[in-house]
Amino acid sequence: MKSNVLKIGNAGGYWGDDHLALKRQIEGGHLDYITIDFLAEVTMSIMQKQRATDPSLGYARDFVTVLKGVLQQAMKQKTCIISNAGGVNPRACAEAIQKMAESIGLQPKIVVVDGDDILPRLKDLHKSGVKFANMETGGDFAPVIDRIVAANAYFGAAPVVEALKLEPDIIVTGRVTDTGITLAPMIHRYGWKWDDWDKLSAGIVAGHLLECGSQATGGNFSDWQKVKSFKNMGYPIVEVSEDGELCLTKHPDTGGLVSQDTVREQLFYEMGNPKAYLTPDVVADFSTIQLVDVGKDRVRVFGVKGYEPTPFYKVSMAFENGFKIVCPLVISGPNARAKAEKFAEIFWDRVDASTFDATHTEYFGWNACHGTISHQDDASEILLQLGARDQDKEKLARMARVVPAMILSGPPGVTVYGGVAKPATVIGYWPALIAKSLLKPTVTNMQTGKSMEVEGCREGNFKVESVSHLNVEFANEPSMSMKQVAKDAISPQNKRLYDLCLARSGDKGDTANIGVLARNREIFDRLDKVLTAQYVKNLFQEICLGRVVRYKLDNMMGYNFLLEESLGGGGTVTLRTDAQGKTLAQALLNQRIPYDG
Repeated sequence: MKSNVLKIGNAGGYWGDDHLALKRQIEGGHLDYITIDFLAEVTMSIMQKQRATDPSLGYARDFVTVLKGVLQQAMKQKTCIISNAGGVNPRACAEAIQKMAESIGLQPKIVVVDGDDILPRLKDLHKSGVKFANMETGGDFAPVIDRIVAANAYFGAAPVVEALKLEPDIIVTGRVTDTGITLAPMIHRYGWKWDDWDKLSAGIVAGHLLECGSQATGGNFSDWQKVKSFKNMGYPIVEVSEDGELCLTKHPDTGGLVSQDTVREQLFYEMGNPKAYLTPDVVADFSTIQLVDVGKDRVRVFGVKGYEPTPFYKVSMAFENGFKIVCPLVISGPNARAKAEKFAEIFWDRVDASTFDATHTEYFGWNACHGTISHQDDASEILLQLGARDQDKEKLARMARVVPAMILSGPPGVTVYGGVAKPATVIGYWPALIAKSLLKPTVTNMQTGKSMEVEGCREGNFKVESVSHLNVEFANEPSMSMKQVAKDAISPQNKRLYDLCLARSGDKGDTANIGVLARNREIFDRLDKVLTAQYVKNLFQEICLGRVVRYKLDNMMGYNFLLEESLGGGGTVTLRTDAQGKTLAQALLNQRIPYDG
């Protein structure tokens, strides 16, 4: 790596991440920039509700608290902090930071990027011809438009680059992509051109490695035993040279681990189509990425290719979608599983499950997250969860009252856990597209109060089908029963997949993503005809109602599986405990698979 490099660190991957990460990043050594990501689809709807109650709210208030203890040192070191903590009210967030800073004798220059919140314009845009069809289902927008509670376009790096020209100490944004807040400093420092797709894509890869915090530095890692310490976890840092070459690392003397495997796992996280990682700035090609270990906790990342972007911004919307409830009980042994199954049968018969929009039953301690593939016959006790979703809130409340009434009129050894449950509002997710030409980001200097509209991300004509030549497999229906799957899985000549691979899983709406990474080239070659889309569809047939898509990536010795319709609607809609598919990679690694090596 060249000596004069740009150093960008991350200090948070989600709202609720380690509040001491920013302090460790600032005190660990000089960084030019630190990014912090707070936003997710559900987060935006929560913030919109907060702002509706109080116009001064609607942002991540944690950000202000975390900044207070480190702001003076960050300003002294000339470390610019960039965060989308502004949520749906970035200017209120900036004002809160100003007030906090004044209380400790500081006057940081704060710049705000907004214009992404299109909720006030939504109906006018729709009347003017913007269809806002659901990206995942193709659904018509008209039936939900009156129930929308949040609508934000995903801006990219372009407005943040304009904000950096004002030499701020802090940039507060609304809905800017996680990768965009990382790419912007590189464009600003090195003057990269907006059509240098390869360099821009390298910046996107850097942003993807940073965006989930310590998940790239040993957190959530399959080989967690190799992480010597989880104390004072080191958060990721990318060192970027002008030619777009990257090195991922962390501060010395912090916990965690950086290796090719931790980097590979993070690259596969929520990847989608590897040849078409879509962002507003550029389309990155993950199938070209090369990795090399270059020292302790240092991995070189290079060879990234890219394409022009699409002409659209993605719009993330949230809408009110009825109510749901989950009623927990503890069922004790002996025969805990049989008793829990009988209790569920009696319960759903009494409340008439067929009258609800959706119902779901989970058996914690037996198979709540993984289903039948857990290969466990019984448990000493089971936490039974009975969930339902419906438009009628009172109907769900009546259902909850049936639970305690059954304790003495069903199988023995049952106790209610946590009292009588209450219905909760369901917020649905509606992803859509809008032409970039219809939106203009705004950059505001909070010191002067001056605002200006700036150019958004460049329009392009990229079409996903133009890169569809990548090795892809599909499986639409299971080819064997779960009984046969279970029989094959316990075959003694088969090998446990964990001994052969690493894996990580995540979500995009109602689609679960599982990245599976062979431990070496020989294993990768041998698995090709075994670890197929059909195998994964057979295995997860109980939860995967749609097709399974498999992408093969030779460059990283891995496979990316997309399990469509696998999360019960995803987000807050689902009745499942594992709403984001976080445990599915572990379920897959725990299987025994035919392997002749």
